Amino acid sequence: MKIALMDSGIGLLPAAAAVRRLRPDADLVLSSDPDGMPWGPRTPAGITERALAVARAAVAHGPDALIVACNTASVHALAALRAELEPRIPVIGTVPAIKPAAAGGGPVAIWATPATTGSPYQRGLIRDFAGSVEVTEVPCPGLADAVQQADESAVDKAVAAAAALTPAGVRAVVLGCTHYELVAERIRAAVQDPAEPPVVLHGSAGAVAAQALRRVGIAAAPEAEPSDGLTVLLSGREAVLPESALRYAEGRLLQAIGSVRRPV
Repeated sequence: MKIALMDSGIGLLPAAAAVRRLRPDADLVLSSDPDGMPWGPRTPAGITERALAVARAAVAHGPDALIVACNTASVHALAALRAELEPRIPVIGTVPAIKPAAAGGGPVAIWATPATTGSPYQRGLIRDFAGSVEVTEVPCPGLADAVQQADESAVDKAVAAAAALTPAGVRAVVLGCTHYELVAERIRAAVQDPAEPPVVLHGSAGAVAAQALRRVGIAAAPEAEPSDGLTVLLSGREAVLPESALRYAEGRLLQAIGSVRRPV
């Protein structure tokens, strides 16, 4: 079994690590686009063009499913990806975890990129799934880029700025960009009031990993014999995990997979 994941950058790491934990025996293909990132400022057509190129590079390695581990690509390119690849290859998009966050009551904050914050897409999810729960949309300029570069100072500054826009007393924070899951504990520390109950963070990695297994028709088997198959593609070129990825626990988990393919 082989699962491919795609993103503009290292935002695919949390979902890849989640797949690894659920099915250690799965081979992984990680396809990202350092030559074309960031995708957020591009037009929808431009995002779709880059996403299709990254997906095609991954599909060339024969995966059983493709996870679009990127909120931006899921918003703008998911329909095009599915039109090209399904039903031959299941394509699993990423949706901000607004529904489970709202189910726990409110108030809820949604941290997302400036391009997503206030968008018709996100407002539609709030309308459909948040009901009467109080929701605050929090733009996080620069946070995804800081995470991508593993720039700790820039991450701290961006997290602090977003935390300042987050109302006191929130019970849950939705991480509306896959990059944010890599710094989840920093976000939790920034929004947690010691006098209040613990703030619950809601990412998407576990849900999309589980959905990929369902689409392939297999059950989780965390005790399975680990595979040593990992292919890393950077704008279509076979490579190794970038240095910034190894600054995060998820990247180090994936690096430990035995036969990482080397550039030719």
